[in-house]
Formats: sequence, structure tokens, C-alpha cells
Amino acid sequence: MDDSDAGALVNAALQNDDEAARKLVRRLYPLVARIVRAHRPRRTAEEDICQMIFIKVFQKLSQFSGNVPLEHWVSRVAVNTCLNQIESERVRPEVRQADLSVEEQAVIENLTSSTNELPPDQRFASRQLVEHLLATLKPVERLAIDLLYLQGRSVEEIRKITGWSAALVKVRAFRARQKMKQQLVKISAKENQ
Repeated sequence: MDDSDAGALVNAALQNDDEAARKLVRRLYPLVARIVRAHRPRRTAEEDICQMIFIKVFQKLSQFSGNVPLEHWVSRVAVNTCLNQIESERVRPEVRQADLSVEEQAVIENLTSSTNELPPDQRFASRQLVEHLLATLKPVERLAIDLLYLQGRSVEEIRKITGWSAALVKVRAFRARQKMKQQLVKISAKENQ
């Protein structure tokens, strides 16, 4: 797309010309799709991220100065959107059933269908499952769970180690347990579908 054609389409789109907006999307879609395939976040579908990018492009279209080719400006929006989504997924990880081994899935099935203690052959898988669930927590929540339940320390010991109040230790551990339970429920629900 040459610069004058792009400028005319941008100006028309800014004047609420739907046909110009559709032409922009048709012309820019191959570029956006190529960038998304190269930088796509793991948990976000390609179509979803493309749609997010075009929403941002049209929201910020009035900021396009025309000093650089439109494709360069859109590329920058696309790459930044993908990187922001990747960071968002890194900060708030999610455990999905597909991420689990067959043994870990068996542990979940056993946990949801029985109140009995795990058989010895599933204990290693259960530890791995706990590691997956811990990875979804914030570092302070992970620390609280690790010290309290995995290392078996008392609230008083944790208070001395971390400098947190006893109430804060209990609250962080409680919230972390709730988040882990929610993740486990999500995984179990997906398994039963």
C-alpha cells in the first residue's frame, strides 16, 4: 500500500467511513497475522490476538502521524500487543489439563473420585501436580505455602523468617490455598467435559 493511499484510507476511517476501515483491515491483516504467528502468546488464539490488535489500531488511529509508513506503525502496535499479552500470561499463569502428564491427570481423577489416600505409584505425580499449581501463585504466596505446608514450619517460625505478622502469614497461606483449589477445580472440570 503506498503512503498516499494509506493516508487517504486512514483519514476516511477517522471520518467513520466503514468501507475505508474494512479496506484497511483487508490490507493490513496479512501483516498482522504474520506478526502474531511469530509472537503469539501460548494461551491466546491467533484470531483473538489479531482482533485485539485491530481494536487498538482503530482506537489509536488518530495518533498516526503519517511520518512513517502505516505498516510500520501497525507492526509496532501488533508486536507491543503480543508482548503485553505474553507478559500478562507470564504474570498470571494457568495450569491446563494439556500441560499435565498422564500420571498427573490420573492423580486429579483419583482426587475427584475418591477420598482414599493416593497409592504409592501416584505420589510422585501428585508432587509434580503441586509444583504446577504452585507455579500459578505469586512469589509471596508460594513462599507461604512452601514454608507452612511443604517444610512444615510453624506460623511463628515463618513470622521470624519473613518479618510478616502472624495474621499475614495465615492470610497469605489461605489465599494461596484458595487459588490452588480454584486451579484444581478448573482442571477437573475440563477433564470431565
